[in-house]
Amino acid sequence: MIRVAIAGLGTIARTAHLPMLARRSDLFSVVAVSDLSPTALAEFDVARYADASEMIAAGGFDAILLLTSGSHGTLAGQALAAGLPVFCEKPLALTRAEIAQLPDTDQLMVGYMKQYDPAVERALEELDRIGGPSAVHHVDVTVLHPSGESQLAFAHLPTPTDVPATALASLRAHDDDLVRAAVGDDAGAQGLYRILVNSLSHDLSLLRLFTGAPATIDHATTWTRKGVPEPSVEVTGDLSDGGRYTLHWHYLPDYPAYRETVTLHHERGSLELVFPTPYLMNAPTVLTIAEGPTRSVFTSVDEAFERELVAFHSLVTKGSAVRTGVEGGLSDLVTSQRIVRASQHPVSGEAMQA
Repeated sequence: MIRVAIAGLGTIARTAHLPMLARRSDLFSVVAVSDLSPTALAEFDVARYADASEMIAAGGFDAILLLTSGSHGTLAGQALAAGLPVFCEKPLALTRAEIAQLPDTDQLMVGYMKQYDPAVERALEELDRIGGPSAVHHVDVTVLHPSGESQLAFAHLPTPTDVPATALASLRAHDDDLVRAAVGDDAGAQGLYRILVNSLSHDLSLLRLFTGAPATIDHATTWTRKGVPEPSVEVTGDLSDGGRYTLHWHYLPDYPAYRETVTLHHERGSLELVFPTPYLMNAPTVLTIAEGPTRSVFTSVDEAFERELVAFHSLVTKGSAVRTGVEGGLSDLVTSQRIVRASQHPVSGEAMQA
């Protein structure tokens, strides 16, 4: 069993990681937590810290899970320097400069749980059977994204009211500065970048897993509709083995349910993955395998969040390779900056050299 520290007790911690850590008490023991909310900290009978950096400096654990929002570059660097294996939620960082400061390591895992979804792993087997990435004619991704409030209504999560306003404002200002360094001052470019690193990064990670990072980005655009606070996103380009891809992302506040579809088309058929909302533990992803006159469906209630934590445990205890480490996190960040540069928005900062 490994002793872990948790930095951040917000939505993703409460709906996914903490329940999975409790379920896998044979592998993990939570011995320290940090959060800005004193009320959230008071729920835990372990070492408690208001500052994650202080928790890292204090030590007393074998590994750390970075579940805070925004960039994880600074905390990841501190933890790695302290000799701790790191699991961090996406994004790894908001700038390439942050990642460049990290040590050369195989002790970091980026939390793309969809890469460990049993339906995705079955799709990888099917892709290998038909000839691998070179067999893919087109990858089509569509994300229909309702409001976070509607997705989380079932969870009845508490809303912290005791987070120090100055601390919260400082963290937000820091992330704003990083986004500005990445793509510049334009609000449209910044909004697109946040959608990419916070949501579509999951799909970029799947694209990288199935076919490699995009070879080109020849079209990227956003558009808004009256009354909808977030723009829609469309991206197209070439895959490295000659196929094409299309990404669509739509924020639809009152859409009935989150729906994410990733379809790989090949000469003889298609592999279609339909993901449910990530906050419903053990809700199955549906893989439909269509080839010639046959069609079969694969589902599994094995939870992707649990499987990725098991993979992290294997990293810590056995040195096993993970599906996304520092190199993969950097690749997805560079792709996101390239997409912003290809869009209609004026861009400066790192994206100009992506």
